[in-house]
Amino acid sequence: MPNKRNVELLAALKENLERAHGSFFLVNYQGLSAKETYSLRQALKEKGARLFVAKNTLIRIALKELGLPELPGLQGPSALVFYQDPVAAAKALKEFAQKNPKGIPEAKSGLLQGQVLAAKDVAALAELPTMDELRAELLGVLQAPMAELLGVLGGVARELVGILEAYAEKKAA
Repeated sequence: MPNKRNVELLAALKENLERAHGSFFLVNYQGLSAKETYSLRQALKEKGARLFVAKNTLIRIALKELGLPELPGLQGPSALVFYQDPVAAAKALKEFAQKNPKGIPEAKSGLLQGQVLAAKDVAALAELPTMDELRAELLGVLQAPMAELLGVLGGVARELVGILEAYAEKKAA
């Protein structure tokens, strides 16, 4: 008979996987103290992500029951990182690992919209600009033509003012 706690964890895990549409990172968190784990949770929370610790057996069962592919690297202590923006979550993991002398957490694998990611793919995501950075870049690209048009129109007005001032000075003289 299954343990009541495991049944509850499995239900919570499946709910989180469904809410995340099967997109998450699998990370190794072994070696982090309770304080460091709390700090990691806070760093991820700031980026719109969250850490969910579960047994590998429960993760396998949840993936199988939801029809998601089995992940490589599902050995040893594992935690799932659910996110809204995969790039921001990957950056948060990378930054935290760089500050940690043990280099933890370490990405094992993940799923991104049903696509299996290797550890190197998660690392590559951390190198991309975040959605906010991309939006800012797009906004700059969209604003550039308007700013140039405004500069051209302002130049015509300044030229007209200069001509009128020169005419007024000529009349006064």
